[in-house]
Amino acid sequence: MNDKIYDISIIGGGPAGMFAAYFARLRNLKVSLIESLPKLGGQPETLYAQKHIYDVAALPKISATDLVKQLNAQLSLMNCDQYLNTSVSSIVRKDDLWVLTTNKETIYTKAVIIAIGNGSFQPRKLTFDYDPTLEKQQLNYFVNNIEDFADKDVVVAGGGDSAIDWAIDLNQVAKKTSLIHRRNRYRAMESSVKKLNDSTVQQLNPYIIKNIGFNQTDHDKIDITLKMIKSDELKTITADKLLVNYGFVSDSKILRDWNIDLQGPFIKVTQEMETNLPNVFAIGDIVTYPGKLQLIATAFAEGPIAVTKALRNLYPDKDFFEHSTSIFEK
Repeated sequence: MNDKIYDISIIGGGPAGMFAAYFARLRNLKVSLIESLPKLGGQPETLYAQKHIYDVAALPKISATDLVKQLNAQLSLMNCDQYLNTSVSSIVRKDDLWVLTTNKETIYTKAVIIAIGNGSFQPRKLTFDYDPTLEKQQLNYFVNNIEDFADKDVVVAGGGDSAIDWAIDLNQVAKKTSLIHRRNRYRAMESSVKKLNDSTVQQLNPYIIKNIGFNQTDHDKIDITLKMIKSDELKTITADKLLVNYGFVSDSKILRDWNIDLQGPFIKVTQEMETNLPNVFAIGDIVTYPGKLQLIATAFAEGPIAVTKALRNLYPDKDFFEHSTSIFEK
C-alpha cells in the first residue's frame, strides 16, 4: 500500500505534464507523475519522435525525441516520484484528498493536474475500404523512422501543421515528395506554408483520395486515385509511400466517468486551469478555453498557472515563491 500523500499528482507524462512536474518541484511541492506508457514523453515521443518542433522558445527547431531528453534532464534536477506503465481508472474525493485508483496501486493526493494530451486516441484513417496489408509498408499513419522514407517517392495527405511539416522534412530524404490537400489553403502556420511554397514539394490541390491499392506491375508501390473537389476529374499517381496525416480521434469516455465538465472531447477550464472539480486542474491539448492554442509552448505556460493556483488553494498562508535562479545558486 502506498501511504504517501502528494500535494499534486499529474496524470500524463508528456511534455506538458513533465514541465508541470518540474515546476511543482521548484515550488517545493510533493509531486507524483503518472504515465500509462513505459516511458515519459507522451504522444510526441510515441507518434512523431523524429518530427521537428518549431514553437518552443529559444529552440529554433528540435525533434520530439530530443525535446523529451531535455525535459527529462530538467526534471532530474528536481526529481519527483514517477509511476510508469500506470493507468488511472478513477478519481474519487474522500475528505480533503483525491484517491486515484490505478492498475497498480492507490495514490492519494491533495490536487490533480490532468495532462493527457489527446487522451485515448486513434489516427483519422481513410474513410473507404482498402487492403489492410497496405499498412504493413506502403500506407502509414505515423513516421516511426524517417529513414524508411529515404530515396522513396512519398505522398503526404493533409493540410494542417503536422502534414506540412512532415512534407517539408521528408522532402529532405525522399526522392520526390507530394502533398495532397482538399483545399487551396492550408491550416498551418504561415512560416511553414512559406517553407512549403519555397520547397520542391509538389502540391496537389484541391484533391481528395478516392482509392488506394497495390500497383499492378510492382507490389512494392501503391496507386493512389485522386478526385478534384467539385469536379468529376480523376487522376492516379504512383508512389512508394503514402503518409496520411488527418489528425486524431480522441475518446473522452474516461473523463466523463470522472464527472469532469467537457466541451466536446475537451475539458473546460478557467483562466487558472481549474475544472469543475475542487483542486482538479487540466492543461495541454486536452483543455479548451477562449483563445486556446494547441501548441506545446502554450502547454508549457499552462502548467505553472495550474501549479500556482493549486499551491494557493492548498497553502493560502504560505509564501512559496522563490525565483529559480536563487534555488540553483545556493
